[in-house]
Amino acid sequence: MSEENQKEETENQQEVQTEQKSDQAAAAASQANAQTDAESKASSEDETIALKQKVEELTKEVSELKDQLLRRAADFENFRKRAMQEKQDAFDYGNAALLTDLLGVIDNFDRTLEAAKTASDAKSIADGVEMINKSFISMLENKYNLKAYGAPGDEFDPAIHEALMSAQGPVAEPTIKEIYLKGYKLKEKPIRLAKVVVTMPDGTVKAEPKAEDKKADGNDKESAEEK
Repeated sequence: MSEENQKEETENQQEVQTEQKSDQAAAAASQANAQTDAESKASSEDETIALKQKVEELTKEVSELKDQLLRRAADFENFRKRAMQEKQDAFDYGNAALLTDLLGVIDNFDRTLEAAKTASDAKSIADGVEMINKSFISMLENKYNLKAYGAPGDEFDPAIHEALMSAQGPVAEPTIKEIYLKGYKLKEKPIRLAKVVVTMPDGTVKAEPKAEDKKADGNDKESAEEK
């Protein structure tokens, strides 16, 4: 065999080897691509399953929160209705205790009036009415803190007294001369002013310094002595 033929045969063998390597590389690449596609598909399926599970969990959580919200809304509505009913009951029946006590006073008056029909002694009837009056006043004072105020000789106070008439007289300060209608305080708050006749100072009696005025004068004297 000539050198040219050997050279040509060598080249042919090299070409065959190159083609074989190329085919092997293509096959390997195809296999790698197939494996990659399979892995990608598997990964995508896993992600889809995970997303479905997450959606199911969130759907369940939303459903539970919605149920809780509806329950709380119902509880609040029930609370609002109860509060309104209690408020209405307090308005409608708030005076029930007082009215029950007043029924006892009415019963006493009924018995007194019934006894008066056959009584021969007016004083006994008057005594009975006086007892009812004292009992009634005691109940109002002790149970409801309702107290009467105002008496002749008290110092006139426009915050709790209403002057119906006035006349000058020998007093140092405006003084109550006569009680026309008693005043009443619920605890410390006047709920009805006392209607009174007032004696106003005529200038014949000098007003005595009040305790705070005396204290102020004493302080002034001490300050002057120190100077």
